[in-house]
Amino acid sequence: MLKRVLFLLFIVLFSACKQKPVLLMPDLTLASGTVERYPDFNSDYVSDRNIDIWLPEEFSRNEEYSVIYMHDGQMLFDSTKTWNKQEWKADETATRLMREGIIEKCIIVGIWNSGEGRHSDYFPAKPFNKIPQEYLDHLFQEAKQSNNPVFFSDGVNSDEYLKFLVMEVKPFIDANYPTRPGRENTFIAESSMGGLISMYAICEYPEIFGGAACLSTHWVGTFEIHNNPVPSLFLEYLRYKLPDPATHKLYFDYGTETLDSLYEPFQLRADSILISGGYDETNLMSIKFEGKDHSEKSWAERLHIPLVFMVGKEKQSK
Repeated sequence: MLKRVLFLLFIVLFSACKQKPVLLMPDLTLASGTVERYPDFNSDYVSDRNIDIWLPEEFSRNEEYSVIYMHDGQMLFDSTKTWNKQEWKADETATRLMREGIIEKCIIVGIWNSGEGRHSDYFPAKPFNKIPQEYLDHLFQEAKQSNNPVFFSDGVNSDEYLKFLVMEVKPFIDANYPTRPGRENTFIAESSMGGLISMYAICEYPEIFGGAACLSTHWVGTFEIHNNPVPSLFLEYLRYKLPDPATHKLYFDYGTETLDSLYEPFQLRADSILISGGYDETNLMSIKFEGKDHSEKSWAERLHIPLVFMVGKEKQSK
């Protein structure tokens, strides 16, 4: 036990020594709170990338905070800085819910994606490794012909990405901010491919994450339905790697427009697996949003739902 404690302490101290000084981000347009950025956060597992930590208004180091880890961190807070001029409005939503006393005090850790490596980082590796070689060859050929380096240019790297989160980012956050580090106060969330990696994270590290919010989960894995074995491999993985429903919460949703129009049949199968595995209305939420598309605008409109579900204050018994 002592050796494990000393090893974890070494990881934290070593990681802290490698990182560049934190930057305050006054140029971000925020509804409230502040963002502290660690530029090019150094990793032994993935390419360096920015880490943004959103701290709520009246943040105090004398208090302790739950932590929500979110992928695609550059899309969370300020639409004037994003590629499509949309954002999650994560600061607005968390602020409102905390002001109203609906959720526990929390901070949000936004892990930027790496651009070209995003698909590789977010595609669950264990299902990927079971894809038939013929279909893999098809995927790589499609990527080559389309000259799209984002899509499976070098296989997948999600196991390494999760090591980055669990062994580097989380220890660093817990060492430098007043967090509640236990599983029951540690959550992971995002959408599309980010929904897939959030699902994968809680299945691979159920001792770390107590809840996962998977919005518009990209069950198809690619961009086609016909003869695609990937959704069944994801669902098979989920069936055998479900975290304990007694100690975890899972949130899924999907819209009906644009890319989200592909998801309903697979999400219904996932729901069946979860219910068979012991999940019910106390620890599972799965919602269809009619008319909503695959965009930050849509996800921002409903972010409050998974936040209340995962981080909501316990209702007092009457």
